[in-house]
Amino acid sequence: MIIDYVPPEVLERPKSKTVEAEVFYIEPSIVRPSVRYGGAATGETAAVYSPQRVRITSAREFRPTLDRQGFALVQHTSKVRDYEDEEELITVGRNEAATIVQAATGASNVYVFDHTVRRHAPDAARQPSIRVHNDYTAASAKQRVRDFFGETGASLTFAFINVWRPIKHPAVDRPLAFLDARSVAPGDLVATELVYPDRRGETYSVTANPQHRWSYFPDVTTGEALMIKCADTRDGVAKFTPHTSFDNPLAPPDAPPRESVEFRAIAFFQEKRPVNIGQLR
Repeated sequence: MIIDYVPPEVLERPKSKTVEAEVFYIEPSIVRPSVRYGGAATGETAAVYSPQRVRITSAREFRPTLDRQGFALVQHTSKVRDYEDEEELITVGRNEAATIVQAATGASNVYVFDHTVRRHAPDAARQPSIRVHNDYTAASAKQRVRDFFGETGASLTFAFINVWRPIKHPAVDRPLAFLDARSVAPGDLVATELVYPDRRGETYSVTANPQHRWSYFPDVTTGEALMIKCADTRDGVAKFTPHTSFDNPLAPPDAPPRESVEFRAIAFFQEKRPVNIGQLR
């Protein structure tokens, strides 16, 4: 009997973290879709999402960048100690997010305007999102800048970048998956109205496409942070990066429920001179 020799380094090589899982794409519709929150007015058309099984590769096996794939991972340990302390999240967490984005992009200014803590628990105020989406459309990104900085800000070159990180423990339960921005066709993006009791917004939902390339970072630790490009007005770079959480088939039954925080930032790019975002209006 012939026994093939297997080198020890091959035996010790870690198993692939590529998985197959379901993600929820929007169903095509002739009517403009919308998603209701908090008792929105009746008569709005609700979006319909359906599960599709996809292959999600480990992004740790290559080096995705914000400007190519639209997402990236950096090593960073937060100094935030209490994620239920709003003041600490605003003063420490948002400043850290601004520093991460500025270092990664070379932006002249970064403005962090929002943060959200999510928990995968029945009593959580905000759950991990389970639909494939991008946080802004081209129109709503510009409008968001206009809301903060007026027409002067909206005329500048900018990008929306989220900084996401797990808190308390690694994100094994319901990790984030990202679409390679280069695999998303313009026709895959569906402007979807967000309807709240006091305001309206707009995001992109995404229709299924066999050309989509999905990736995730397995077991993101509290010493790491993810960046997600949600909009960019520059040419020749990733503009929109649809993403979602997913039910991780590699998560052990006793994996702690995901807890995470995300910070939303606007990075301004100015070639000739820095912009004082405090004077944009």
